[in-house]
Amino acid sequence: MKGISSVIMKTLVPGAVIPCADNSGAYEFRMIHIIGKTGGRHGKQTAAGVGDIVSCSVRKGTATYLKKPVRVIVIRQKAYIRRANGMRVKFEDNAGIMVTDENLPIGTEVKGAMAREVVERFVKVAGVASRIV
Repeated sequence: MKGISSVIMKTLVPGAVIPCADNSGAYEFRMIHIIGKTGGRHGKQTAAGVGDIVSCSVRKGTATYLKKPVRVIVIRQKAYIRRANGMRVKFEDNAGIMVTDENLPIGTEVKGAMAREVVERFVKVAGVASRIV
């Protein structure tokens, strides 16, 4: 996993509802835990942003994934992303895609745009992206 060259505002806290942006069979996720983050400052919740892997439960979807923990990569967020060239990018919704334990996408196509920061970190995910912003 590679580092990201942008400054990402981490705004998705555990308990956040994230819509699914791929055709894996899930429609809506609820975030349980951010994978790789052990904790932060005292009294402050850990949060996730674009390019982070989170553990979620499927709240709406097909019966094969319903109420089961899955790994999700956050591909869009409402909060802005500050890139190295000074440009700020923000999307109109939060979204994630379901991945396996080896970070390979489960779905075959992604609905909507995907942040370039995700493609920098996870190259295999770029194969299912329809647009990269």
